[in-house]
This record gives sequence, C-alpha cells and structure tokens, in this order.
Amino acid sequence: MTVHHLNQLLLACSVVLLVAVAAVRISSRSGLPSLLVYLGIGVVMGSDGLGGIHFTNAELTQVIGYAALVVILAEGGLGTKWKEIKPVLPAATALAVVGVAVSVGVTAAAAHYLSGLGWRQSLIIGAVVSSTDAAAVFSVLRKVPLPARVTGTLEAESGFNDAPVVILVVAFSTAGPIEHWYVLVGEIALELAIGAAIGLAVGWLGSWGLRHVALPASGLYPIAVMAIAVTAYAAGALAHGSGFLAVYLASMVLGNAKLPHWPATRGFAEGLGWIAQIGMFVLLGLLVTPHELVDDVWPALVIGLVLTMVARPLGVVASLLPFRVPWQEQILMSWAGLRGAVPVILATIPMVNGVDATHRIFNIVFVLVVVYTLVQGPTLPWLARKLRLGSGEEAADLGIESAPLERLRGHLLSVAIPKGSRMHGVEINELRLPSGSAVTLIVREGKSFVPLPTTTLRRGDELLVVATDPVREAAEQRLRAVGRGGKLAGWLGADGAGAGSRG
Repeated sequence: MTVHHLNQLLLACSVVLLVAVAAVRISSRSGLPSLLVYLGIGVVMGSDGLGGIHFTNAELTQVIGYAALVVILAEGGLGTKWKEIKPVLPAATALAVVGVAVSVGVTAAAAHYLSGLGWRQSLIIGAVVSSTDAAAVFSVLRKVPLPARVTGTLEAESGFNDAPVVILVVAFSTAGPIEHWYVLVGEIALELAIGAAIGLAVGWLGSWGLRHVALPASGLYPIAVMAIAVTAYAAGALAHGSGFLAVYLASMVLGNAKLPHWPATRGFAEGLGWIAQIGMFVLLGLLVTPHELVDDVWPALVIGLVLTMVARPLGVVASLLPFRVPWQEQILMSWAGLRGAVPVILATIPMVNGVDATHRIFNIVFVLVVVYTLVQGPTLPWLARKLRLGSGEEAADLGIESAPLERLRGHLLSVAIPKGSRMHGVEINELRLPSGSAVTLIVREGKSFVPLPTTTLRRGDELLVVATDPVREAAEQRLRAVGRGGKLAGWLGADGAGAGSRG
C-alpha cells in the first residue's frame, strides 16, 4: 500500500466516523437504535450501493466482529452497577439460560416447519437470534424511567446470554453429527463455569493491582483497565471457557472497584465502544448484498414473528415463573428482546465453517434484525407508558460524575439536574449534605455563581459539589435521594434506591 492509498483510506474512514457520529443524533430523535444507521452506511458503501465496494470476506468479518464484541462487552460491564443487578441476578441468569433454550427450540421448529430449512440450519438460526442487545434496548429506553428491576434484569441478561449463544452456534456449525443434548448441556455448563471463574479472578486481581500501584500518568489507567478486560477474554478462551462471559464479569468487577481516575476510564471505554460498534456494523453492512435478500424476506418475517410473539414471551414466562415478576414487567421484557450486533456477527460462523445454505442463513438473520428492530425500537417507550412502567411524572435520576482530588483527599462531583428531577425548588440548605461536603458552584443558563444557603435549585442547573473521601458516597447517595424524593427525602423513606432508578 502506498502513502497515497493510505491517505485515501484514512480520509474514507474519517468521513465514515463523522457521518456515524452525526447519525447518533438522528437515531436519538427518531427512537431507533443507531445500529440501523451504521448498517445502512455499510450497505450504501457496498457492491449494490454508491460506494461499489465488493466485500465478501466472512472470516475477516468474524474476526473483527469478535474483537469489537469484546470491546462492547467490556464497556457494558464497566458501566454495570453491582447494586442494581444483584437483586435480579437469579432472574437474569434464568433468562440467559432457560430463556435462550426455549427461544432456540421454538424458533428452530418454526424455521424448519414454516420455511423448509434443514434441522442444522434451523438450529443455527434459532441460536443466532436468541441473543439480546443491551445497547439497542437502552438506546430507545434512555428517556423512559423504568423500575430498577426491569432495567437491571434486561442489562444483566444481555451481558450473560451472549456466552451460551456463542457456544450453541459454534456447536451447531461444527461438521459432523450434533452431540446428544445432555453432552452439549454439560459442555455449555463447563465453559460458562470456567469463563466465570477466570473473569472474576482476573477482574479482582486487576482491580487490586490498580488500587495499590500508582501509575505515573492518569492516562495510563484507562489503557490498563481495557488491557485487563481483554486479558480476561483471552485467558477464558484459551482455557476452553467462555471468553465473552469472562470479559463481561471482569469488567463488571473493575467497574465497581472505585478505581482512580474513573471518569477518564469510563469516557475512554465509551469512546472505544462507539468505535467498535461503528466499525463492526459498517463492515456487516458491506458484507450483505441487498439484491440477494429478496428471496429471504418472507422466511425472515415469518421466523421473526414467531421469535417475537411466541418464543421470546414463552422464554420470559418460563424463566421468571419462580420469581413472581408482575405481568406488566414480563410483557415489557418480552417486547424488549431487541437483536443487535451479536446475531449478525454469529451468522458469519456457519459461513466460515462451510455449513450448507450459509448465505441464506446470513440473509434471513440480517433481514430479521433490521425489520424487527424497526418495529420494536420506536414502540418500546410507548409500550412502557401503556403498561404504566414509564410514567412521565416519575422523578428522573441525576447525572453525577466524580473526579478525584488526590492531594486533597477529596472528590469533585459534577451534578446535572434533569427536567424530571424533584430537586427542582429545593434550597441548598435543604439538601442536608453530610459534613465534609458542600455545593461550591452553580451553572445556570450559561452563567456561574457561588450559591447561598437559601439559593433555590432549578431544572437544568449544573452543580459542583466538593466532598471529602470519607463522605463522598454518602453525599452522592443524598443527592440522588433528593433528586427522587425532594426536600423530604429520608423523612418519607426515599433513600435513593427507589424503584424508578438505575443509579
């Protein structure tokens, strides 16, 4: 490759990234997950589009897709709060195991009997489309406050169910007869156990090291955290365990370990996650040939209808039966089973392994993901409101970021008061912050000022709160409590962990 060709490639990549970043704004207004926009960019650049790029390398797509998925799972794990998913961990695990099993069986039967596919191809499709995508779900639900049990369950499920689904797809795509079901179940259980053990161990060791070893520059902490997460994946995979479960659990341990310079680490991980999503979806869009999709549209619609209206609801009901989850929440979880990156990536596995009718499998999965994301995405907020799970009167949670002040042994909290917060109308002295913390500055309508004890807070204000290290958690918890319960928070039992919160 010459320097001229390199310059052209860099220009094309930068333009794609800028278009993709701008597309996030469009998708946020329309309520559609941004993955559809990224796929569209790849299709436009492909052989049937304006770019005319002819790309057919499924093996390269799978390798890049796996690498991107590791980064996405790491970013998701770093943002998962243990206190949110701890109460729903059994339910989420049941959804990731029992729910996947039910979904695979029902969807495979529909693909075989309604679309005329062979059993191997049908099982592959059933497994491929049984994985949900947290990024797709929360990109359309971010403006709808939901009970913590719903958001925590969906988030943990999407982080856990990638691992068993990958194992199933690889098993069904392997040449030769499929093993007896009990042998396959045993292999899945062993791989998940190995991946979980390695992920937790690597995450604990990594967090311990980062807390006890002072790195010379703050910019090294984000790099170290992501390196630890990738190490967990590689170690899990090399030990014949689930690398995807390992990276998610290791990242979750790191994300809850109160590491130094956490805001910088979180921002770095989010940036890598966005780049991974953009690159992965654009590449998947390049791999598809639109004119070849026509013959597989009808089978995709039929299989997707069974998956959405029968398989997913049955899986949710069967999984949550022991947990007495209200029927409204079960309906929302059934409809919130959005498919995103993972199914399209996993559809490349049978292509690489030479399974018969692989292009048809890929086309069916591609059409199914696009069509049903278009249907489910925009209707999720509406359904949440109809089920009275997303009331507009529910208090919106505060956005709080923390930056360490190491020499002062304190923290600087940046607090954004959203539109629906009950902190609106509360005076500074009514916050009743713990001793050792104080509101030092308010930014209102672009102007900053030092508040008085009687200053009344308003929606849209941004606060700077300084807190010493021993009271930082108590100050943050108090701020969130007032944001949800108003000035009487604490007296009326609002402790910051209400049903409508995620944080």
